[in-house]
Amino acid sequence: MSTAQHKIGSGFDARSTADDVLAGLDLTGRLAIVTGGYSGLGLETTRALTKAGARVVVPARRPAAAREALEGLGGVEVDELDLGDLDSVRAFAERFLASGRTLDFVIDNAGIMACPETRVGPGWEAQFATNHLGHFALVNRLWPAIEPGGARVVSVSSRGHHFSGIRWNDIDWRRGYDKWEAYGQAKTANVLFAVHLDRLARDRGVRAFSLHPGGILTPLQRHLPKEEMVANGWIDEDGNPLDVAGMKTPEQGAATQVWAATSPQLADLGGVYLEDCDIAEPAPADGERKGVKDYAIDLEQAARLWELSAERTGVNAFA
Repeated sequence: MSTAQHKIGSGFDARSTADDVLAGLDLTGRLAIVTGGYSGLGLETTRALTKAGARVVVPARRPAAAREALEGLGGVEVDELDLGDLDSVRAFAERFLASGRTLDFVIDNAGIMACPETRVGPGWEAQFATNHLGHFALVNRLWPAIEPGGARVVSVSSRGHHFSGIRWNDIDWRRGYDKWEAYGQAKTANVLFAVHLDRLARDRGVRAFSLHPGGILTPLQRHLPKEEMVANGWIDEDGNPLDVAGMKTPEQGAATQVWAATSPQLADLGGVYLEDCDIAEPAPADGERKGVKDYAIDLEQAARLWELSAERTGVNAFA
């Protein structure tokens, strides 16, 4: 399969921070939405963007907690949004559109991971519904405000997409639930979303990217029992983080999504999956979990997922 998934030699790497990739860039006058921009990688993304001059809107399921986390940080506003509730997504988008502003960056950062079996909406599996369908509806509803000729949409996926492709015969996990495979399906959906959005939007000068931020201990692990994190070697018996090879700090973890949103090196690119502040290579045939799996960048699956998502959410800006 011919692919654009090859490193470009960005000059950055796994140890680069969000501040590193923004060095020398002036984002004054630019406006971003960062979902989940008040916790973990999202908080660091918000901090780095505002430090470079951008204004950031942070949609949050818990606005009071978001305001507390962001206290003292200038150039930020908080609004209410629950990605698992499509009425909430619609209401947030309507409020934003009513402001008459345009968007330069949309960073779909919020998500849940490996949660117990949970149903939202009409019985949809929560990880797919929240991580993918909520962001799909959000971007499509915000489309009139996304600035042509330079805006970028960044879909934060994960190396977890290696755990599962799209289960076309049982997307909602009606026949047995596996929390990690369900997470993998949702993260594959994040990649496929960027692939097809880029195909639809590039003629308008809007590009889309997906990415793996790296392994980082953040509140994303809140659903994991302590015993599982100890067994994985992430924390000790007292709950203290361990110095695990390859794990990143939040500042390093936020770097790839900030680079995706702002880097001039990506000006003529789109629809690709990134890791460690560069374009990722295709996943190796030996099964090692690095790079991007073929099924996550498959054009036919991307188009099929788009149609399914539009049917479920009732919104398609390109119909």
